Amino acid sequence: MTNDPSLPPTDAAPDAVPDAVIDAVAIGRNEGGRLVRCLDSLLAAGFRQIVYVDSGSTDNSIAEAEARGVKVARLDLAAPFTAARARNAGVAALPGDQDHIQFIDGDCVLDPGWLPRAARFLAENPDAAVACGRLREIAPEASLYNRLIDSEWNTPIGETRACGGIALIRARAFREAGGFNPVLIAGEEPELCLRLRRMGWRIWRLDAEMARHDAAMHRFGQWWRRARRGGYAYALGAALHGRAPERHNVGQTRRALVWGLGIPLAAVLGGLLIHPLLLALLLAWPLQVIRLWRRDGNLLRAGFLTIGKLPEAIGVLEYWARATARRGERLIEYK
Repeated sequence: MTNDPSLPPTDAAPDAVPDAVIDAVAIGRNEGGRLVRCLDSLLAAGFRQIVYVDSGSTDNSIAEAEARGVKVARLDLAAPFTAARARNAGVAALPGDQDHIQFIDGDCVLDPGWLPRAARFLAENPDAAVACGRLREIAPEASLYNRLIDSEWNTPIGETRACGGIALIRARAFREAGGFNPVLIAGEEPELCLRLRRMGWRIWRLDAEMARHDAAMHRFGQWWRRARRGGYAYALGAALHGRAPERHNVGQTRRALVWGLGIPLAAVLGGLLIHPLLLALLLAWPLQVIRLWRRDGNLLRAGFLTIGKLPEAIGVLEYWARATARRGERLIEYK
């Protein structure tokens, strides 16, 4: 990983967008006022064309988009909704001559300084396929779950292995890679980045403000479903690419099973069937919290990372059960 996060020197003004054709794809369902703010931020950024992909909204999302002159693509209700499928549909609705595509979710607002910075980076780094920046929560103080997600968005700066769903992507690289895998219910961005890196492209996290996200997560059940979805995505990603040299998602899947299933079962069953002292295995959990706290300096995050292995393990088992039964993927939503 490259340790120097600085942008190459440029004579262009900081707010000048390079001479490139840049379009935007926003996706959402029933986002209400959040979608309005998202689209307004895209219109202010000056994209050539904006496509909003709607996944079966029952509110006024489509009307709000059309009122702003935004092109609307409606996903076919007959197939399961996924963010990957929606983003691919958005690209398909665009002309095929753009240089870059900005992807954004309908619950996000694009930072006004992001597009010039990211576009200049891609212009000056022809081997870079993806540029992403700092994604922040709009209201991290609203709940501890929002704070956790805001911390999750604070990824290391520099060359990286993957980005999230909010990013500026070189259109040629996106199409060469075949776009997002539409069957993935989550984790579609790292999977695309894996394929891009195999093709020789590079992924960058810039030291720049990119967007603000509205998780609106206020209940433990929402956090639990999100973590369960993560475990499901780990298992699915490992099934797709786990045998390749990158061992995609293998470590995440293994950690979910060890901490979320193996240690609790070994402690409880061992304590009941063999010897009560085996219940001491449960001490591995607080020790893990302490280890992560010392590593990252964030006790709240350390605790939830450890507890989160329980729903992640359930998600892994859910994927395996559905795969064994040859059942299709099912979207796991937390909002």
